[in-house]
Amino acid sequence: MKKLLAAIAVLLVLGAGLVSCAKKGSNELVIQSYMSDEAPKKAFQALVDQFMKENPSIKVTVNTTAHEQFKTQLVNYLTAKDAPDVLTWFAGFRMQQYAMKGLLAPIDTAWNDAEFPAAFKTASSYEGKVYFMPQSWYWWAVYYNKDVFSKLNLTPPKTWEEFLAVCAALKKGGFEPIAIGAKDTWTAGGWFDYMNVAVNGGAFHQELTAGKVAYTDPKVLKSFGYMAELARNGYFMKNAASYSWQEAATVLFDGKAGMYLMGQFIKDVAPADKKDKIDWFKFPIVGGNTAYGVDTPFDGYMVPAKAKNKDNALKFMAFLARKDTQEAFCKPLGRLAANSMVPVPNEDARRGLEMVKGATTAMQFYDRDAPEEMAAKGMDAIVEIIQNPDKVDSILAALDKERERIYAALK
Repeated sequence: MKKLLAAIAVLLVLGAGLVSCAKKGSNELVIQSYMSDEAPKKAFQALVDQFMKENPSIKVTVNTTAHEQFKTQLVNYLTAKDAPDVLTWFAGFRMQQYAMKGLLAPIDTAWNDAEFPAAFKTASSYEGKVYFMPQSWYWWAVYYNKDVFSKLNLTPPKTWEEFLAVCAALKKGGFEPIAIGAKDTWTAGGWFDYMNVAVNGGAFHQELTAGKVAYTDPKVLKSFGYMAELARNGYFMKNAASYSWQEAATVLFDGKAGMYLMGQFIKDVAPADKKDKIDWFKFPIVGGNTAYGVDTPFDGYMVPAKAKNKDNALKFMAFLARKDTQEAFCKPLGRLAANSMVPVPNEDARRGLEMVKGATTAMQFYDRDAPEEMAAKGMDAIVEIIQNPDKVDSILAALDKERERIYAALK
């Protein structure tokens, strides 16, 4: 009997420990975030604080990793035994490839069809299930320094010919015509998106990112030819591959460069006293083709399949979907909210929205519309063309061999 009572006592102690552990796990939420820039990091922390206020029993831990490092670590986060409960990430193919591999948990119960556009649901889903909660979206455009333009009596160009004339005037005036931080190769991807759509149209560009068009196609060579021309003329800033995108933005803010093709988030890193000196214009039309495309990526969150606190993660996803929380995040950053009930935050965002509405093609972004490996190879090739414009033919020939290999492996 003594042995039986002792065994029961041990079981009771172990059981209490298990209950304690289970309770501890259920009271936690671990978020891995790439929002390392000060402004979005602050806006996101405000949301986390509000969530904890509404859910005082849940302890939220936010681990922040620098954006570029986060990208390289993502697979590790998704496959780790102690995977985080929520991850920041991107919609479209960049998310769907992980859902395809069974690395994500569906979040359908947190989705609100009444408040999100159908197109957003499509880009957030895979095989009929929702795996992504979009929060904010933004536009890419050519940002320019108003003081520099004013000094040289320049006006925002509308056509490619006018754009080249502005580049020539900036170079003659002692300024870098185009800032670009190609150390982060995705910045060059934006140039290819806009250039290829401007020259060949949105449908052709979509065929290309789907792997159905060769990079040696004469139309692709033509669009890259325009970029090579900019490089030959010295219009891209010197040593571009040595600069991160933020470092290149500083060149624009400081009035040493005239223009920068970049997303709206460039305003996140602009000093307060220089934000108003930066404005933007739509990418110029080429060859009289008035139809245009716009890069409009949207960012948000996903839940790893191995997350330990899925109930809390889904509760957080539902919280993120709400009109008030999306507005609280987007308004201070000047972003457009994914929730269609949120009003446009300011005049700048209204202009961006109007530009997007007028576009015939809306792109996520080259490194989100193409498979990850293809995008990486493609962006390296774009940077190489900027550095060696006379080798465009051989660079694209090598890139097409990669295209054949990569897409064949996906079948």
